[in-house]
Amino acid sequence: MDYFLNTKIGQMIFAVILLAVVVLVLLGLASLADRMKGRGRTIASVAVFLGPGLLLLALGLIYPAIRTILMSFMDRRSTQFVGFDNYAWLFTATDSKQAFINTFLWVLLVPIISTVVGLLYAILIDGKRFEKLAKSLLFMPMAISFVGAGIIWKFVYEYRGASQTQRGLLNAIIVGLGGEPVRFLQDSPLNTIFLLIVMIWIQAGFAMVLLSAAIKAIPHDIVEAAMLDGVSRWQMFRNITVPSIRPTLVVVLTTITIATLKIFDITQTMTGAKFGTQVLANMMYDQSFTYGNNGYGSAMAVAIFALVIPIVLYNVRQMLINKEVRGA
Repeated sequence: MDYFLNTKIGQMIFAVILLAVVVLVLLGLASLADRMKGRGRTIASVAVFLGPGLLLLALGLIYPAIRTILMSFMDRRSTQFVGFDNYAWLFTATDSKQAFINTFLWVLLVPIISTVVGLLYAILIDGKRFEKLAKSLLFMPMAISFVGAGIIWKFVYEYRGASQTQRGLLNAIIVGLGGEPVRFLQDSPLNTIFLLIVMIWIQAGFAMVLLSAAIKAIPHDIVEAAMLDGVSRWQMFRNITVPSIRPTLVVVLTTITIATLKIFDITQTMTGAKFGTQVLANMMYDQSFTYGNNGYGSAMAVAIFALVIPIVLYNVRQMLINKEVRGA
């Protein structure tokens, strides 16, 4: 037994065996449920298929959330109750204020600009011969991880001293044109804007795909009727296109907002969350794992969680409203 617990290979073998046992048990229970009749069969089937998912949800989400909330009221070692001291630090410390400001900029600019770029792109290429190729080019960054995108753009923004050969793409162009190299990632606050561009580059493709599908779903008779009435392109966009795709716009905006609130990889990869670029997720990581302060880290995790919840609830509410409208 020690072999399975103390060695990596043993742990992997144990995990595979445990997974196989769980699958066999579930298959056995499903077979028994299938042989039952009446209401008992329905209850058993629901328990078999929903039970594992609910158990994983409880162990992977609900329990960690409750534990994190409790730890946010404890000291750095989670041994002594300190009340709201961690939250007082969260809203008064200079570093956390900067993190809140940067996070606000990310949440304000990234979803709006990404959605606008994706929408304009979808409209401009709609019906063109090269539409599929153009969509693929913009969507391609979605296939790259945030860390990979951060590494790519770090080479684009890289700065070296004026006396050295510039390896960064932008600085090589600037120096080649006779200018001085620019510290894109070191000079605050513009470095935050340059980091935002990376996230917009990734998310614009996501927005474009969803909005393009929504535009194509607009009934042709509505478009033809508007054209017969002699509406301009701007009137068509404002009075026909935008109202018709409003549910999709809401989904795109809220989804990108949630992803942006959790942003960590790009800032950590490109600047190490230094030079005034830290956001809430980076500070949460630093406090919890670099400085070993579980109280501060948990308080920041709760703050991020609290910011995400209203957006999720709004998204769910909009989906229910849209479902009722379609049902009517």
